Amino acid sequence: MKAPIPSNPAVGEPDSASEAAEAARAAEIARLFKEHNRTLVMFLAARLKNAQLAKEVAQEAYVKVLQLEKPGAISFLRSYLFRTAANLAIDRLRQERARKRLDQRDSFEDFIQEPLAERAAAAHEELDSLLRFVDELPARYGEAFRLYGLKENSFDEVAAALGVKPRMARHYVTLSLIYIRLRREGVAADQAWSRLHEE
Repeated sequence: MKAPIPSNPAVGEPDSASEAAEAARAAEIARLFKEHNRTLVMFLAARLKNAQLAKEVAQEAYVKVLQLEKPGAISFLRSYLFRTAANLAIDRLRQERARKRLDQRDSFEDFIQEPLAERAAAAHEELDSLLRFVDELPARYGEAFRLYGLKENSFDEVAAALGVKPRMARHYVTLSLIYIRLRREGVAADQAWSRLHEE
């Protein structure tokens, strides 16, 4: 007595018909892959923001389609493939969000375990060094940075306060940020200023 084919549990269906159906489905999936894989991966990459992950999810979707056992399914394999891929992408995004929440919780727990005095001292030191670097800037640059970075004004508001165009206000703030970054990296004040236009 011949053992039933595991992938097709239908009772009473002849083996030849089962094999023919599987062959037809495999051929259709091969055609789908050839004609739509690039589109599918691009579709997934737009959702997942990760090309490698998009390829992995696309492969999972093909596996799901290969496992499909509904009669007459060939007629809607493309829509089923994309719907399956979209659902898998949603699952991956949910998993990633859950992982990030766990990471953030762990980071927060580590943070709250640090002595409060140490955190306060570090924050105070950071602010002091920032203000010292801002004071080293030419007056307009420093004022633009204070208005934008510390007082949270928009570029239009910074421009109005300084009597310049918004583009110039943005220029002042951008160069100030570069200067501060260089100083925080340990670059001397005169060297940091001379390197501003090299960035």
